[in-house]
Amino acid sequence: MYERYYGLAEKPFSLTPDPKYLYRSESHANAFDLLQYAIRRREGFVVVTGDIGTGKTTLCRALLEEIDRTTFTALVLNPFLSEEDLLKRILQDFGIVSRDEMKAGRLASVTKQELIDTIYDFLLSLIPLKASAVLIIDEAQHLPLPVLEQIRILSNLETDKEKLLQIILVGQLNLQTLLRSPQLRQLDQRVSIRYELKPLDRDTVGAYVAHRLTIAGGPAAVTFTPKAIDEVHRLSSGIPRLINLICDRALLAGYSLHTSRITDEMIVHAAQSLDLVPRLRHRLKQRASLATAAAVVLLASAFAVGAMTYLLTRFAP
Repeated sequence: MYERYYGLAEKPFSLTPDPKYLYRSESHANAFDLLQYAIRRREGFVVVTGDIGTGKTTLCRALLEEIDRTTFTALVLNPFLSEEDLLKRILQDFGIVSRDEMKAGRLASVTKQELIDTIYDFLLSLIPLKASAVLIIDEAQHLPLPVLEQIRILSNLETDKEKLLQIILVGQLNLQTLLRSPQLRQLDQRVSIRYELKPLDRDTVGAYVAHRLTIAGGPAAVTFTPKAIDEVHRLSSGIPRLINLICDRALLAGYSLHTSRITDEMIVHAAQSLDLVPRLRHRLKQRASLATAAAVVLLASAFAVGAMTYLLTRFAP
């Protein structure tokens, strides 16, 4: 709606994980470099975690665009799959079977072991070609335990010298807790690289906003004031998805007011319309409650010490 007004080719703050919009903050750049390193070195298991909306899926998409033609990739975005469906999806993404063959039910009567054997044969065929294969699973915190065990079994596909399949698990912060459960100890011990994506700091938020406006084709047509960027950082806590929501709504407000200057008041109003301000207040209340509880404990401790001192003094021989 507002794109033409600001001279933009497209919406700069869309929520879709378009890899061209990936802003390589220090945290995201480190994650990207680590993933590329892991793929080149065939490190086996890699785990990348981050809070909701920190750009994990966009990072995966950008990684896929940078992978060379000698690396076959499978990207699983739906973690709610059975073991057999996961194996079939991997076969489809690697190009071993087509989508039409899947729809025709070609693999309907194939056993799980036959699916694994087919993947193994394919991976072995890559060796003389000096090619490799990578499996990326997004939203991995939702994977059922049997599927995670199946993934561990896939990681056993190897030669005497190297792993045949590199596996990258991407998920929310509780993925680390899940992997450290007793049932998944064997899988957790195979993880060679772990990395956690961090929210953006205030300066990086400003660079992030400018980056997305530039990619969309109109950095000079609209201006976010320094105080507006301050508010974006404060209200979003540096989470890219929330930044996108707030900035998109603020641009719409600017369009309605016929201005290309986005102010802090417009940012606050945008956050309120998205119901983000009450969430912030709730977090502040939680922090205040914790601070109050800590103060009560300190006062109680001080009272106890004072009472003990009095008793020792009062009844000392």
